[in-house]
This record gives sequence, C-alpha cells and structure tokens, in this order.
Amino acid sequence: MLYTALDPATAILEVAVHKGFDALDAVAHKLLSIRLTQLDKVHVLDTATVPNANWLRPGAVSSNQQKFGDALLAVHPLVLVPSVVSTHSWNLLINITAAAGMFELAMMEDFALDTRLSTRR
Repeated sequence: MLYTALDPATAILEVAVHKGFDALDAVAHKLLSIRLTQLDKVHVLDTATVPNANWLRPGAVSSNQQKFGDALLAVHPLVLVPSVVSTHSWNLLINITAAAGMFELAMMEDFALDTRLSTRR
C-alpha cells in the first residue's frame, strides 16, 4: 500500500506526525507527485460508513482500522480518506498491485523542510 496526500502540506504533516519534524530535517527526503490516469477508479470514503467515528480523530491506528482499510483496498485500488491530522485535507491510499497503470510519476524533487519547524537549531 502507498499512503499519499492530495497536497504537499498535508503530506509533510502526515510524515511529521509519525516521525517528527526533526526526522524530516535530519534525513534526506524526496517529494513525489503522481498523476492519476483513471479518476473513475477513485473511491471516496463516505465517513458515515466508518464503523467507529473515533477512527476519524487523532490517535494510534488500531488493528481494526487497518483491517477496515485493507478491506477497502481489496475492493477499490484507489481510496480517498479524510486526513486525521488536517480534517479539511485528504489522503489517497493506493493498492499498488491493483492500481498498476492507474497512476504515474509526474515529478520528483529533493525535499527541504522549512527549518523553523525543526526543534534542532
């Protein structure tokens, strides 16, 4: 599975919430942009279908959340889900095998964190 965001700012926040801003500054990262070639294959999650509304709030991911996501990706190769980190933003989950040919690399560049976000100064 590939876990992506629809915009760079959300992608940065998603990585930072798991690894911290210092990890983004201390280790070289790449910022990738992909182009979806089959938009009709994108499934937008209806949050009313989420079994537990608390899954849409910040916190550690449970095994039940992972099973729910895995089940979605078994049916839909591309799934849009709201970001928990930034609730007005979206993440795109990609089942790499099932989505083969449905996306392509559009851009790759070195990522540079705004050092004001790093606690190491």
